[in-house]
Amino acid sequence: YLKIENNFKIIKTETKKKRVKSEYYQILEEKYRKLQNRVSNIIKNISFNENSLNKNLIKAIKYFKSRNGDVNHDAPIEFLEDELKDEIIDNEGKFRPKLYKMFLFENIAEAINTGSLSLLNSYRFRDVNSYMIDETFLKENKDELIEKAGLQDFVDVKKVLANLVETTKNQYKKTNKNILLGHNHHIEFRAGNNYVLNTPKVEKEESNSVSGLFENHKNISLLEVLSVINENISFTDSLEHPTVKYMKERPLASSFIAAIIGYGCNIGNGRMAKISKNIKESELETISDWYLSLENIQTANNKILALMNKLDLPNILKKDKKITHTSSDGQKFGVGVDSHLAHYSYKYLGLGKVVTAYTFIDDRHFLFHSTVISSTDREAAYVIDGLMNNDVVKSDIHSTDTHGYTEAIFGATHGFGFSYAPRIKNFRDQKLYCFTAEEKKEYEKKGYKILPNAQNYINLKLIEDNWEEVLRFLISINLKYTDASQIFKRLSSYGKKHKLYRALQEFGKIIKTIFLLRYIDELELRQMIEKQLNKVENSNKFAKAVFFGNNQEFQYGSKEEQDKADSCKRLIENSIICWNYLYLSHLISKTNGENNKKGILKVIKNGSVVVWQHINLYGEYDFSENNLKDSVGFNINEILELNFA
Repeated sequence: YLKIENNFKIIKTETKKKRVKSEYYQILEEKYRKLQNRVSNIIKNISFNENSLNKNLIKAIKYFKSRNGDVNHDAPIEFLEDELKDEIIDNEGKFRPKLYKMFLFENIAEAINTGSLSLLNSYRFRDVNSYMIDETFLKENKDELIEKAGLQDFVDVKKVLANLVETTKNQYKKTNKNILLGHNHHIEFRAGNNYVLNTPKVEKEESNSVSGLFENHKNISLLEVLSVINENISFTDSLEHPTVKYMKERPLASSFIAAIIGYGCNIGNGRMAKISKNIKESELETISDWYLSLENIQTANNKILALMNKLDLPNILKKDKKITHTSSDGQKFGVGVDSHLAHYSYKYLGLGKVVTAYTFIDDRHFLFHSTVISSTDREAAYVIDGLMNNDVVKSDIHSTDTHGYTEAIFGATHGFGFSYAPRIKNFRDQKLYCFTAEEKKEYEKKGYKILPNAQNYINLKLIEDNWEEVLRFLISINLKYTDASQIFKRLSSYGKKHKLYRALQEFGKIIKTIFLLRYIDELELRQMIEKQLNKVENSNKFAKAVFFGNNQEFQYGSKEEQDKADSCKRLIENSIICWNYLYLSHLISKTNGENNKKGILKVIKNGSVVVWQHINLYGEYDFSENNLKDSVGFNINEILELNFA
């Protein structure tokens, strides 16, 4: 009886599912025209790569184009799943062209996103090989290109892997030896060889104590800050018109600063002109359209960073003078207009749409790179972009939170010559790898507490067989043929089956294992990572304070405009940080007594120069007699007598 009842429930459930699907397909047919009007002409005009993996879909697309979108019963159906093939024929045996088109559109969109279908002309959706340096050119100029990219130590894959195998084994030995000898006081083992890794809390940088050093200058206007920095390094000179021939008289520096504030504080050109004296909206529009290119703003930012780099004071914040520790983190901002980058995020903005501003900072608080990305993109893809696409800050070790981590990123960063040290959530769930079963048994015999996970063996042959592709990838990024994020996003869309991605991932497993073993063994490393991530989290609060206009929502829909606004925001932040350094350096030089000077230095070293409470970001109110007068001319008595019923 129970079997009959269960079978009846299963049949009932399946019948219900079929009925729901049938109703869904019927709705698709009814709604097809709206989608066809948007999509059909796009498909007709896009050039698809006929060498794409999904040959059946290419066949269907060619048919669709040849018929100018007028499909009938002879349309190719091989790209459809068997269940869908049955659905495009109705109960009377008639072909359902509307439903066929909906299935075709859906499959094209999915295939482009997963990488089984690529475009010939696209920034984001070409075949992954087209983003990298040409294979023939690489073969003909390999030695020269490798030297230019600084990858001489990575040519011999067997030597590279042999060194890493040795390093991994030594790290297993060192980590476990310190545990067995009782030198690691912060690890606690429990039943089943589970363990808890304790890290004494790192004191977050106290900005209050540093804020006290600005006691005598509590209300510095943002305009003054930007003007003082510009007087010393002329960063506005970096904002050049693209064409000299048709350029009219160059705007004043004050107009450039107004445009930067309009973008960076999210006020907008129109509002900025209305609340400012001696500034015209037309001039701000001209500056925005012709002078504020992303490249120009980055150059202006670099000038400010270069000035800070010449100062001695920032260096007291470095843990090791020879090592530069950087970090990056994403911050969600609302978008008040239509934007293809913006997506709904109930967690961050309820029913609103958000984008992610991804920012990089070093251990001296230099904000050296930022970009606006889709809130649905994995931040890991953009880690390498910020580290490779700047000419001022060269990172030795880089930290992110869990969103910035993948095993492929571990492999790539090692190839680019810097250490990757993320803070990983649920650390104990991370897999540790070794190279053979015999190696693991050897560790068990020695009584090691930290062991590789069962059957997690590195496939060295996979790395060796695809090393030429790995080198091609490293050369392409190093020599700026493309951005790493572009390739990573395309590789990940292939469902992680692409040979390059698999090789990078396998290589990264070695680097990640070495890092995790060090992370367990070295308290100082864990605390250093935590402290550096505190810096970027504090800078996120700073960014929110600067980007105060329009409810802190981007008022620009395109990525280019959003990047411009974000870069101007970063320029303002860097200017304030630079002004703080200049002021504190001046304060120390004017302070009498060595003990007093050391006291100030100690406050700065234990605090954060990312303070802005003494900066007036919002402008000033004018309470002069004229501004208190009624500019409209209200007659309250007349208004009270009005009746609109």
